[in-house]
Amino acid sequence: MAFSPKNGRRGLVAEINVTPLVDVMLVLLIIFMVTAPMMTQGVDVTLPETTAKPLPQKEKPLIITLDRQGVISLDKTAYSRLQLHDKLAELARADRERPVFLSADQNVPYGQVIKVMADVKEAGFDKLGMITKPVEDPARQ
Repeated sequence: MAFSPKNGRRGLVAEINVTPLVDVMLVLLIIFMVTAPMMTQGVDVTLPETTAKPLPQKEKPLIITLDRQGVISLDKTAYSRLQLHDKLAELARADRERPVFLSADQNVPYGQVIKVMADVKEAGFDKLGMITKPVEDPARQ
């Protein structure tokens, strides 16, 4: 607050009141802090077209298989979800750019597939693809 000189009259105050500005900025900061983790929760997956030809790979991808009974395998070795996460984290430290492909049986519950996909993303891999079976009769699309 600005006080005028001894004569008792108030003069013009040429200062910007920053208190409302700080209040608004703190509210915006809190909003962004709360909403930012929600925007990164999803798993980004681009599913390949089933009629497309496979793309050539520069390096051998990691292949995770989720069979009908819910058994998770990485390169033909069975793991629990916790073991798989630890193994993927170890592999991600070595090469996080390596592609990971998930091959899940069509009868596996969707929730189980999403949990494995989330484990792959959480371990540090950014490239996650799905392995699908090509359509035998293109007219049945």
